[in-house]
Amino acid sequence: MRALIQRVSSARVSVDGETLGRIGAGLVVLLGVGEGDGDAQAARLAAKVAKLRVFDGGAGRMDRSLLDVGGDALCISQFTLYGDTRRGLRPSFTGAADPKRGELLYEGFCRELEACGVPVSRGRFGARMAVELVNEGPVTLLLEA
Repeated sequence: MRALIQRVSSARVSVDGETLGRIGAGLVVLLGVGEGDGDAQAARLAAKVAKLRVFDGGAGRMDRSLLDVGGDALCISQFTLYGDTRRGLRPSFTGAADPKRGELLYEGFCRELEACGVPVSRGRFGARMAVELVNEGPVTLLLEA
């Protein structure tokens, strides 16, 4: 399981002009589910996202978590995080979980993040989405479980 996280001051996701989710300060989580992933990876990655210290605290250091700052998360399914271009110019997605399993684990990750105490907004699994965000820092990290 892979999560590309971006620290944001605001973000929103829409499908066909309809806003599905919107957050203020927090994290945008682009989540990719791999073929070997399961519930344990979803729980571990959600806990890490909730507790990851990427927000500024005292002395200009990143030492506060999403929980510490009371931020929100906007979770977007992103199977393209498993795109493999080692053999050419068109990505292969054979490492991504099948859509049915991917959706179950995406929803499981979101529930686990909520169980950690983080308010979660979501995109729509499998849809073509428009994501708008203001990346603060910029801070962008790739996490794997």
